[in-house]
Amino acid sequence: NNNTQSTHHHILRLNMSAPNLAKAMTATFATYCTADFLSNFLQHPTQKMDYGFFNRFIGRDVGDQFWGTRTQHIVGVAGCLALTDHMSQGLFQKIFKKELCFAKYPAAFVAHTFLFIFSGVTLYVAGDAAFNPNHKDEERLATFKSETYNSYVGSNTAWFEPYVPLAVAKFAGPAAAGSWVGSALLPATLAYSTVKGVGWNDWGSSGLNDLERKINGLEK
Repeated sequence: NNNTQSTHHHILRLNMSAPNLAKAMTATFATYCTADFLSNFLQHPTQKMDYGFFNRFIGRDVGDQFWGTRTQHIVGVAGCLALTDHMSQGLFQKIFKKELCFAKYPAAFVAHTFLFIFSGVTLYVAGDAAFNPNHKDEERLATFKSETYNSYVGSNTAWFEPYVPLAVAKFAGPAAAGSWVGSALLPATLAYSTVKGVGWNDWGSSGLNDLERKINGLEK
C-alpha cells in the first residue's frame, strides 16, 4: 500500500492546475493549523494557552489580540510551511521530472522535510521580527538571528516525520496509516511538538508568554 510508505504531504502533479494547487495548499494549511493547535496539548498538557482574540470565547483574559499569541503562531507558521512544502516538492519534480515520494526516494524526502520546515519557520520568524509591534525596532535584527538559530535547532528534530505513517501501519494497519489522521495530522502534530519544544524550549511552564504565565498562576 503506497499510502503507508509515502508521505503525509499532498502530492503535487507536474501538470497541476492553479485551482488544484490552491486546493492542495489550502488542505495543507488546514492540516498544519490543526497540528499546531493539537501540539500545544502535548507540550503544555496542564497549562492554559493564550489564543488572543479567541480567549474571550473560552473565558480567558485577553491581552494582545493577535501578535505574540498562539493564534499568530498557528496561522503564520502554517501559511509559511504550506508554501515552502509545496515549493520544495515542485522544485524536485521540475528538476527530476518525478514525484517526490518517501517510498521511492527516502533520503531525498528526509532532506525535503528538514529544508521545507527550516525555510518555512525561518520565513515566519522573519515576518514576525519585521512586523510584530511587540519587538523594539533596534532589536528586530537580533531577534531574527536568534529565532533563525532556534528554527535550525528545532527543524533538525523533525527527521522522523515521514516514518510516522510506517509506524501507524505496523501497529494500526494500512487503512489507518493511509487516513488523513495517520498520514497527515499525526506526523505533523508530532513534528510541531519537537520543533517548538526543542527549538524554543516550549514545554510545560517554559516558553509561555506573559499572559500565559499570569493565567497559569506563575510569576510574570
